Amino acid sequence: MSALSAAVLRHRFRNNPHVTVIHDSEGKEIFRPEPLDAVVCISVLHHIPDYLGAVEHLIQRINPGGVFFSIQDPLWYPRRSGLSMNLDHGAYLLWRLGQGELRRGLATRVRRLRGRYDETNEADMSEYHVVRQGVDEVALQGLLAPVFHEVELQRYWSTQSGVLQALGDRFAPATTFGLFARNRR
Repeated sequence: MSALSAAVLRHRFRNNPHVTVIHDSEGKEIFRPEPLDAVVCISVLHHIPDYLGAVEHLIQRINPGGVFFSIQDPLWYPRRSGLSMNLDHGAYLLWRLGQGELRRGLATRVRRLRGRYDETNEADMSEYHVVRQGVDEVALQGLLAPVFHEVELQRYWSTQSGVLQALGDRFAPATTFGLFARNRR
């Protein structure tokens, strides 16, 4: 999703001939046939309408012994507590206030509460997790388990604000998850 992030990784691994970093802004690279040793998805699955289908396709390309790593996607809303959801929404609004965009944040929240989404508004349409209630971490874990020898699911608190992140790490319930699948069969 980020050309800048891909450039940083390319630079970091520039002397390693075994690492290829691909910036896939259009989502077409997953359909290439070349095998992979690792797939890394950082804060991306919630932007993909059929994330389960995309992950299923990607893991078929991973070589035996390879890994799948995904991090920073929102937990599936129906499994989250009311406290988790409310603290998450509150942290978002406080962050927006710090950005000088409280009005935008409130407008987005009101549309989401009403279940009305503006197809011309990027905030509504790129955040598929809002429309489908998060990302089903248990379904993803179930997809990975038969293919990898080890699958680790980690749930944790995450927010945009550094101060609220520090508080949430200590006191807040989980809002986000990561998956690490090792040693593809």
